[in-house]
Amino acid sequence: MKTSQEILQLVNDFLAALPYERKPKSLYDPVEYVLSLGGKRIRPVLMLMGYNLWREKPEDILMPAVGLETYHNYTLLHDDLMDNADVRRGHETVHRRWDANKAILSGDSMLVLAYQRMQQVPADKLPAVMDLFTETALEIGEGQEYDMTFETRNDVTEDEYIEMIRLKTSVLLACALKIGALLADAPQQDADLLYQLGEQVGLAFQLQDDLLDVYGDPKVFGKAIGGDITSNKKTYMLINAVNRANEEQRRELMRWIEATDFNRDEKVSAVTALYDQIGIRQLCEQKINYYFDECRKYLDRVSVPDERKAMLLDYTDEMMKRNK
Repeated sequence: MKTSQEILQLVNDFLAALPYERKPKSLYDPVEYVLSLGGKRIRPVLMLMGYNLWREKPEDILMPAVGLETYHNYTLLHDDLMDNADVRRGHETVHRRWDANKAILSGDSMLVLAYQRMQQVPADKLPAVMDLFTETALEIGEGQEYDMTFETRNDVTEDEYIEMIRLKTSVLLACALKIGALLADAPQQDADLLYQLGEQVGLAFQLQDDLLDVYGDPKVFGKAIGGDITSNKKTYMLINAVNRANEEQRRELMRWIEATDFNRDEKVSAVTALYDQIGIRQLCEQKINYYFDECRKYLDRVSVPDERKAMLLDYTDEMMKRNK
């Protein structure tokens, strides 16, 4: 079996070698640019690792794996436009480097390319793979819509938030693992278990992202902390703080949420102090641990020898920056 680093290298080398020969070149330049910016390549790595549980040559399914990465980066391209973000992975976003119209059109072409790449699988696997991929793509759009509508609400519940991140983040990780299993001719029950595992990892991964935005080290996190607080993003942290605060704490929290003119550092510091008082960090860490433990339970039930599962378990540990 290949290590996660060997699989990541396969993905990066394959992506770097992909030709973009269609015209006009100006339409595909942003696609090539976005896919050249790096990133952890979690989704294609998971697909190849899911395949590698049963088959020895994960390089055999690099094209559909890269199709999934193309789709993921298409969503980021359009998310950046919707969020009016200036930077992605330390580089200018497409709508900043070019313009909004280019981001829309090249993003649309990127989506079509994702489908073209994803469908390059054996004919007998095509219906199951494309049904799952298409359903996942629809769910991710639904998750993004929930995320945007939550911006205008102060009554978002924890259950609503968990469902939103399941749709927006988890289902693509789940899809990656399950497609890898399907392409490897895994038993249906095992493919379904890997899907459920991916959902749990995705939930833990997103909640950890919420946590790190407040309590992370900016050098390690890769961006300034407190962005979610500054923008009043409805995260697990903020939702539970509002729901669990006493009257005085809630009043103070709402004052910061409703403030239109504020000092960024002062707001981040004040809201973080409220989180500390209410016990939000511990609450979030408990939830992350719960989902991670669930993920391990699903992996335990997959019917391959433990030594073959060890690489995937190590990779999920690494994703979560955990020590076993």
